[in-house]
Amino acid sequence: MTKRQVILETISALLIMLFLYASISKFLDFRTFIGETNNQPLPNSLTPFIVWTVPSLEIAIALALMFDRTRLAGFYASLGLMILFTLYTGIILMHFFRYIPCSCGGVIRKLTWKQHLVFNLFFVALSVIGILLKRGIFFKTIITTKNKNSFV
Repeated sequence: MTKRQVILETISALLIMLFLYASISKFLDFRTFIGETNNQPLPNSLTPFIVWTVPSLEIAIALALMFDRTRLAGFYASLGLMILFTLYTGIILMHFFRYIPCSCGGVIRKLTWKQHLVFNLFFVALSVIGILLKRGIFFKTIITTKNKNSFV
């Protein structure tokens, strides 16, 4: 296995664990998840859509990341969802809403909103690196740069 493949597998595994943990914790404590979703500064009419769509998307992304054939789509979906979560966290930190809603479930609940932002940005970065590696852009740039700097 090449270094690139090891990095891709590691990034995929981290994202898979994140999304499976998040979705399973939501489904295992579904009533709490519904209550926390209703506590968000969004119209409660969106709650049924959110409580089924978010964990379902997280599972779908994890599944896409498990297979080489769908991994690039999984990285893009991961990036999109993590950007949405990050923007939402940023909006909360800017005190855009009248009150600060409850945080995520599970272990992630222990994070402050600032820590949550850093956590999200880390997974945004992993998704971007995964996309670049999967498309071969990252290694092509390094190889091209090395070749231009060599005297051979």
